[in-house]
Amino acid sequence: MSSEQPRSYLAFDLGASTSRALLGTLIGPELKLNELHRFTTPVLEIGDHLFWDIDAIWVELRTGLEGARAAAPGLSSLSVDSWAVDYVSLDASGTPIRNPHCYRDSRTEGVMQRAFEVVPASEIYSVTGIQFLPFNTLFQVLADAPDEGYDGAVFHLPIADYFNYRFSGRRAIEVSMASTTQLMDVSDKQWSASLMEKFELEISQWPVIIPSGTWLGSALQDPRVEVLATCSHDTGAAVAAAPAVGPAENWTFISCGTWSLMGVERRTPLLTDAAREAGFTNEAGLDGTIRFLKNLTGLWALQECMREWNTSGRIEWSDLEREARAAMGTGMHASDDVLIDLEDVRFLSRGPMEHRIHAYCREQGMAELASRGEIVRAILSSIAASYRRTLAELERITGTAYDRIYLFGGGSQNELLCELTANACRCEVVAGPVEATATGNLLIQARTMGDLPAGMSIRDVSAASSHLKVYLPDFN
Repeated sequence: MSSEQPRSYLAFDLGASTSRALLGTLIGPELKLNELHRFTTPVLEIGDHLFWDIDAIWVELRTGLEGARAAAPGLSSLSVDSWAVDYVSLDASGTPIRNPHCYRDSRTEGVMQRAFEVVPASEIYSVTGIQFLPFNTLFQVLADAPDEGYDGAVFHLPIADYFNYRFSGRRAIEVSMASTTQLMDVSDKQWSASLMEKFELEISQWPVIIPSGTWLGSALQDPRVEVLATCSHDTGAAVAAAPAVGPAENWTFISCGTWSLMGVERRTPLLTDAAREAGFTNEAGLDGTIRFLKNLTGLWALQECMREWNTSGRIEWSDLEREARAAMGTGMHASDDVLIDLEDVRFLSRGPMEHRIHAYCREQGMAELASRGEIVRAILSSIAASYRRTLAELERITGTAYDRIYLFGGGSQNELLCELTANACRCEVVAGPVEATATGNLLIQARTMGDLPAGMSIRDVSAASSHLKVYLPDFN
């Protein structure tokens, strides 16, 4: 790497709510980030169904690439990451048959239960290691199979891999994303021919699975820029950048955004009945690792409440945090707080979230939440309580005690949530990096291009580049 011209990389981090284009530049041992473009991820509501507007997203990605080339004329590479489970179906020419459904679409209701009549849940889990959620790719494909709108589908690509295909012209599915489909054999990291056969699915419609950090080719839009498949799944990229350095330690991670993903990194999948019954999943990660984790509701309920409250005037998170702290009184312990089961299906879809919370509290005989501050307090305390339960399950299933939590992603900026998490879990919480997913995406690019500083790993650079804050539990 020339000392006169630092190398730069472009990460497109697509989120279910907001998407960004971030430029990363290596300057010595640190990665400098520059957000070039941000946009609301466009959702189309057509009748009773939800779709992603992939043509609109593509326009935004092209805008991001143009901005990156202007900001960094020597741009080296780019890669796209996104949420999991949703997929694009394409015809023989590579043209999408239609916009892909959003995972919050209602068409998969009841499909998972019918699937278990074909292949028992225990058998599916023993092959894929993936927890059962009604919107998993497997159940979306089964819901879509009878739909004549999918006639002519020749192959399918998850969201991030679809856009990497648009940039490079190469059809492939990166392993961290492939593992989330519930169609991949987690042991050999290939498509499960036996599972697809039992569900009468065409294995030929799913392109080859490739390792994280694979070169896909030069960008069709600019041959000077290489297109890489880093970790297409955003959680895979985020965990790759977890700032866990130094002596070996027993640590767990929480990737907190719209969803929370809490778990540990392993070398092998854990496919026991206890893991399946507790709802844990085994997702492939960088360098052959396995993310043994549980999907939990993150800040979704709070985001929806804020969206509703913003219709009557713009509010800032700092205002809500102040109101929540006032509602909590002087103590930070949540033992007397209203705790909501945010995994209840009523909280999954878009809609009147505040109304649903009030209805839930009435049904459960809980105290009325009389203010916005009390609602925010209840949501955050409930998230922290879900972390406490999951940590206990992790320790029971793995037989290991964990004394540190790395909490990264957007939720790491929420100081009140971090404090509540440290107290609920009774262990140290290290918050940051905020842009963990983009950091992982960019540093995998840098490593693939041979540009990491000598003797430094991705996690070393991530830790050196991040502003981390430590929260200790209050045992009083």
